[in-house]
Amino acid sequence: MTGPHKGKTGLSRIWRALFYSLEGLAAAFRHEDAFRQEVLLAAILIPVAMVLPVTGAGKALMVASVLLVLIVELLNSAIESAVDRISLENHRLAKRAKDMGSAAVLLALLNVPVVWLLVLLG
Repeated sequence: MTGPHKGKTGLSRIWRALFYSLEGLAAAFRHEDAFRQEVLLAAILIPVAMVLPVTGAGKALMVASVLLVLIVELLNSAIESAVDRISLENHRLAKRAKDMGSAAVLLALLNVPVVWLLVLLG
């Protein structure tokens, strides 16, 4: 099924998608405090992971756990924006959606020290 915003195919679609993705990252950085804080965390932890004396697979797991936080935060922010766009009134389903998104971020954040400890302690 195609929508009104479809039509580009092949390399043109991929090229445009790249710029939409970059716009999304920029919007998250500009408008979301939590995303900025998590980017700072990633800017510290990813270089640390690269210099630690662990295997390549260990480094990959450590970096992936940090990147997962950013991915989940982007999805959480998208959910919050969509819910707020629909209505700013307090509604139990809107609250549930936002709370679930927040819970996903919490789990991703808790995953970081678990993965790092498992890798570092072997």
